[in-house]
Amino acid sequence: MHWQLGLVRSLLGANEYAATRVVLLCWIGAVAIPACYVTWRYFLPQTYENVVLRCIGIGLCLIGLFARRFSKRELDIFLLVALSYLIPFFFTFMFLMNHASAVWTQTLLVGLVVLFHFDMALAGVAYAVGTALACVGVLIAGEGAVLLSKPVLQQLPIHCFTIAVLSVAKVGRNVLAQEKLAGLGAGLATVAHELRTPLTSVDANARGLNRLLQQDQVNSDSAHEALTRIQFEVRHMNHMIDLFLLSASAVNRNLQPNEAVSMAATVDSVIKRYPFAGQLQQNSVVVEVRGNFMFAGQSELAVVILLNLLRNALKAVQRAGKGRVRIIIDGARRTPRLLFIDTGCGIAPRHLPLIFQRFYSYPAHNGTGIGLALCKEIVEAWQARIRCVSRETAYAIFVLEFPLNAPARAPGPPGIPGLH
Repeated sequence: MHWQLGLVRSLLGANEYAATRVVLLCWIGAVAIPACYVTWRYFLPQTYENVVLRCIGIGLCLIGLFARRFSKRELDIFLLVALSYLIPFFFTFMFLMNHASAVWTQTLLVGLVVLFHFDMALAGVAYAVGTALACVGVLIAGEGAVLLSKPVLQQLPIHCFTIAVLSVAKVGRNVLAQEKLAGLGAGLATVAHELRTPLTSVDANARGLNRLLQQDQVNSDSAHEALTRIQFEVRHMNHMIDLFLLSASAVNRNLQPNEAVSMAATVDSVIKRYPFAGQLQQNSVVVEVRGNFMFAGQSELAVVILLNLLRNALKAVQRAGKGRVRIIIDGARRTPRLLFIDTGCGIAPRHLPLIFQRFYSYPAHNGTGIGLALCKEIVEAWQARIRCVSRETAYAIFVLEFPLNAPARAPGPPGIPGLH
């Protein structure tokens, strides 16, 4: 299994598997160079062949089979020499000496594709050096006229276009890799930020209890308060870990609806699971059921959506230092909907069109920017719609509207906190 993983990663071009990739390519070269000689010499004869140049190429490939033993500097030097010789020099020289035959035209083009899958600086130097030496070799061989022949000149724009396209594609892959690393870094930063505060609180309460024990001043009230706070912080951390795991698994799972879900039951589950900072914060959340309804979705993903919305709403209230959160289940309408209303800090008009974009976070330090984007992706997979109406410093309303052909409405479950 390990060698299979190494093979796949090396073929994908991971930097840490550069030596393995060199070994694989050298194996291919060591087999292909003599095989092509036999083919072009005896079965499909070409105008020109050179056994000495092919033997040098085979020798370089055999040396490359030991690339895993090279130091980084030795590997870099070998790559420059081998790539310069095997692709731009040998392929260009044979292309010119065979007067731009169809076989060597296509071979040189394939060689350029392989060459520019390596580091761009390395490939550029190897291409310039190898091509220049090939031209010099052709002049020494007395075939200089072919350099300005029409078949050769016709290939120059094609080669330039191929190199340009490969360069742009490689830049695009590098940008994508940087975006993935940035997203990973932001995600790890969010996890660290979310867990650092409760861990600090747990540590402070534990040290306080230890200090009281050492001073023999422990009483039931202070011990109970400290232990209650520790339990809350642990519950909060477990909740955040669950939310991160649910969100991460939702990215790669099938989002299509596969069950009928009760909105009231989902809201009830979210209220029970959310780790409120205290009774005051829990009392600031009011649930109003104007009519429960069923919708086609997935219950676990519905919890992910509502947890993200509730968390964002409570953060907005916390940042504003005022307000409350209302959750309205409005199944009595022709188009069933769920409303998340917070009277916190609101969202500025210039930010409102961007909040559902992946990796966009508002405020900038407030998370990874994947929560609302994920909610939108899930909701749209259920043929539903999510939108936001907001006024800065006043309120934000997230509206989830479900299709008209949703399952029949259902009664709400008893005992929802704050039910009016």
